[in-house]
Amino acid sequence: MKLRQDLVLRKVGDDYIMVDPSQGMVDLSKVHTLNETAAWLWEQLVDKEVNAAYIAELLCERYEVSQEKAAQDAESLIQEFEKAGLLEA
Repeated sequence: MKLRQDLVLRKVGDDYIMVDPSQGMVDLSKVHTLNETAAWLWEQLVDKEVNAAYIAELLCERYEVSQEKAAQDAESLIQEFEKAGLLEA
């Protein structure tokens, strides 16, 4: 799986939002917000294969977190991205 390439991450104030530039009019019911960590991960994953092991590795490199906790968080993030339709095969 990879991140959808048609989405653009934008910082608005202290928030990060996903914008679909193909929309003529922005449908605010389809705006996705990311926290700072998820936004950072999004930037790291552009054009890369999205998998839990790689995300956990990134989390461990950047934050003081155990491998076990990083793996759990990585799985949760992938599930959230899938649920929100932010990934493509």
